[in-house]
Parts: sequence; structure tokens; C-alpha cells
Amino acid sequence: MLQAFCFGTLGVTLEDLYFIDPTPAPGQEGPERGVRVELRVLPPQEWRGSVYAAQRFVLDEALWRADFFESVERGPGSKDRMHHHPEMEGNEPGSRVFDRALTQDPFAWLERRLTTLPEACLAPGHEASVKELLANVPQIVEAARTILARVHADQLALTPTRPTSV
Repeated sequence: MLQAFCFGTLGVTLEDLYFIDPTPAPGQEGPERGVRVELRVLPPQEWRGSVYAAQRFVLDEALWRADFFESVERGPGSKDRMHHHPEMEGNEPGSRVFDRALTQDPFAWLERRLTTLPEACLAPGHEASVKELLANVPQIVEAARTILARVHADQLALTPTRPTSV
């Protein structure tokens, strides 16, 4: 499942994933599953067609990511692989950052993180989008909670997620 919240020039995506790292760090071997939350740029697109035509939306560059993952071996509720990537460069994540506050209360942590946005969101042109995003943080957090509950119930993230291209 892929869910998106769009706020002018910014968006938040939530996606269930079953992930196998081809080069895992020590202690991170084996598949993991859960929900990924990403803060992304929503760049304006060229108008196409008539005034009534459906328009294109593109959720592009990721600015920040949190992975609410748990190892398949240890199962739902283990919180053993939950981490975030405070830095992204060209859509590639920086190192995994594990945070005790994230594993103690994942959704309170997510709410705090979404209300303290990365510097890139504070650039000119994003002001109205930031205001709208902040007003919708409770709905985003609830969506993440719902998707993770569906992963725990074996309704989502059942098979390995594969890249669409190499």
C-alpha cells in the first residue's frame, strides 16, 4: 500500500515494505518489514490540457525518511529495526540512525519529527505547504499507525519489495 499526503510543494508518503538488505550491517541480517514514512518535495508541473483536465503530480526528492521496521525473525512488536535517515542526498539515504525515543514510542516520536521539519522545508516557497503539513500531522501519524497495524496483522508487507529497475 502506498499512501500520500500532498501539501502544495511538500508531500509525505507512507508505504508498507518487506525489505531484504543485500549488504546488511552486523546484527541487521535477515528480512525486515514495516512502514516507511518519507517527507518529499512536490515540484510544480507544467499545466496540461484544458482548464478541466486532470493534472500531473510528482512526489519527487526525499528530504527525510523514517523506517518503522521489525525483523521478520523477531516479529511484530519487537521494534528492533526501527530507525530514521535524517539526511538524504539525491534520494539516497544516509546511515541508519537508531533512536531510543523512536523505539519507546514510535508514533509520539513521528509526531515530534514531523513538527520539527528539516531545514530544506523552511526554504522560501514552502511556507504555505509547511503550515498545511503541520495542520495534518495527526492524520499522517494515524495513517502510519494503521499501516503498521496491518503489517502486524499479516495484511501488508507479505512479500519482498523489489526495485523496479537496477
